[in-house]
Order: sequence, then C-alpha cells, then structure tokens
Amino acid sequence: MGHFWVNAKLINAMTAHEVKVTALVDTCAKFTIIPSWVHEKLNLKIIGRRKVETAEGEMELDESFALIEMEGKRAVTPVFISRELRDVLIGVLTLEALGLTVDPTTGKLKETRILLL
Repeated sequence: MGHFWVNAKLINAMTAHEVKVTALVDTCAKFTIIPSWVHEKLNLKIIGRRKVETAEGEMELDESFALIEMEGKRAVTPVFISRELRDVLIGVLTLEALGLTVDPTTGKLKETRILLL
C-alpha cells in the first residue's frame, strides 16, 4: 500500500487561514508532518517541541495542530513542523481522525468507522 498523493486543505482552526496542497499519504507514518512554509503561511501556534525518531535518527520538531480536510471530511489533528520536508506527509492518526482508511485493492482512501476503543 505504502504511499500515494491526495488533495488536502490545511486550515488554522483559530484564524481560518487555509492552504491547499497535494499531500503524501504514508501508511507507515504515525503522525502528520508539515513543512515550515505551510506553518508560516497558516501562522499556526507552536504548542511544544518534541524529540522524534526518524529514518535519519533522532531530532526535535515543533508541534502544533491544524484542521485538515480530505475527501470531504474534516478533523483537527496534531502536526509536527519540519524544516527539511517540502511536502505535507499525512500519517495514520490523521486518517483515523478523519474516518478514512486505505483501500488495498485500489490504493485510494475510503470511508471507515471511527472506533472509540
């Protein structure tokens, strides 16, 4: 399944500033990561800084939250801010918050139940 591109809208839930992007869905990534240019355009509030483990090793990233819209669904989700990435990367926590999953037969997103377990 792995990776594929989707159209997404990221919105600052406090100011309603928004940006439309083509985002990479990565079913192996837990969190959503946005590039610093998206953070700056949306003027998202930094709520903390966390140590994270990446393929390149440990690093510290700023943490915020954004309203994300994909496939007609909207959800507020935590995001990490990267100075290295160019594109938005959507992780599975965001997919779950949106009630979306990947259909393995088509490689596209489809609606699923939101489980509160």
